[in-house]
Amino acid sequence: MLSFHKLGIIQHIALLLGALGSGGIRPCVVAFGADQFDESDPKQTTKTWNYFNGYYFCMGAANLVAVTVLVYIQDNVGWGLGLGIPTVAMFLSVIAFVGGFRLYRHLIPSGSPFTRLIQVAVSAFRKRKLRMVSDPTLLYTNNEIDAPISLGGNLTHTKHMSFLDKAAIVTDEDNLKSGQIPNLWKLNTVHRVEELKSVIRMGPIGASGILLITAYAQQGTFSLQQAKTTNRHLTKSFQIPAGSMSVFTTVAMLSTIIFYDRFLVKIARKFTGLERGITFLHRMGVGFVISIIATLVAGFVEIKRKHVAIEHGLLDKPHTMVPISFLWLIPQYSLHGVAEAFMSIGHLEFFYDQAPESMRSTAMALFWMAISIGNYVSTLLVTLVHKFSAKSDGSNWLPDNNLNRGKLEYFYWLITLLQVVNLVYYLWCAKIYTYKPVQVHHSKEVNSSFRDEFELSNRSLVDA
Repeated sequence: MLSFHKLGIIQHIALLLGALGSGGIRPCVVAFGADQFDESDPKQTTKTWNYFNGYYFCMGAANLVAVTVLVYIQDNVGWGLGLGIPTVAMFLSVIAFVGGFRLYRHLIPSGSPFTRLIQVAVSAFRKRKLRMVSDPTLLYTNNEIDAPISLGGNLTHTKHMSFLDKAAIVTDEDNLKSGQIPNLWKLNTVHRVEELKSVIRMGPIGASGILLITAYAQQGTFSLQQAKTTNRHLTKSFQIPAGSMSVFTTVAMLSTIIFYDRFLVKIARKFTGLERGITFLHRMGVGFVISIIATLVAGFVEIKRKHVAIEHGLLDKPHTMVPISFLWLIPQYSLHGVAEAFMSIGHLEFFYDQAPESMRSTAMALFWMAISIGNYVSTLLVTLVHKFSAKSDGSNWLPDNNLNRGKLEYFYWLITLLQVVNLVYYLWCAKIYTYKPVQVHHSKEVNSSFRDEFELSNRSLVDA
């Protein structure tokens, strides 16, 4: 028999492998799945955006099964079967993935995207003292060396961040000869310069999603503590586990995805003229607003919960159930689910659409990285609140032993205030954002509706 020490080591290794696997699968599977649609085919132009809704729906449905069916099996049958079922399911998914290998649409890798970004930065720094050319058409272009990284079309020159354009200025020192590939550490094409510009432009909007995850993270901490104190009985013999309250978030998210994909897009399309109904920037903005409402509501619900505790003399009885129904908590859980359906999928669409074509999986990784940072920010925020709200008697807004004596509503409203500031920041970023400019190769045709949508997206963003 293995000792508890060895079992602990094995468990930690398993958790580490799970994290490594998720880190490898999540960013790649989203981009790879979307790559199966040919955007140059008029019949598949909008399929990519339906795919993101479908992907997130499947992920949410799987999470719903995990927190209901699997939790029930683990609690009532055994952990062996509870962990064995997802293991078998994962094994079967690997077989299905490998079995369909020949059916997939593959985009051949074309070198490290990070190397190209660094090359542009280095060459721009080397030529920082050069005077910018008066005509952007004089900047260096080479469709031959850019072809492997621009199957959907070359990125065209933009006026922003003109200091990077110096990387594409041809000088005598470049010793450029016809048909010769230049030293990319000294001279780069306009397309490669615009790749770096695109990545930089995405950064501020990508970072704006961090606080939404910070707000969302409270469901597994303080909202969970709230739920533990409430009356969760559905019948005399059955009560909902506090940890299963996230079911309402997942159900709300799944319902919103269905409503958005099947109804809202068609309704919005009549008003905006956009094939997708609303742009991904508008979708993210809606998610921000709903998340603000969610944390605001959570604060008022906490006031109601403590008021009931005071009425029944339970302030100093943290382990005694407060006679208030768990139904009071459903709005904040559900609103977070609705916000995620708008914000997270909008984020996926944004990163996939605006990332350079050869860097889409990397951009997806940035999305998941923002989620990780959001959880770390949540931990940091709690630590700061503990420190700055502490009183001489040792109490603070978020006591560990008695939530009834805390000021959790203040914490929720602090997050609400931070999200309001974040929303203002996001709106400013969205207003000045420049969409990725793509010049489609002449060998390919893009339907007019997609071009119209691109133009309308830019106009609507300026008008916002």
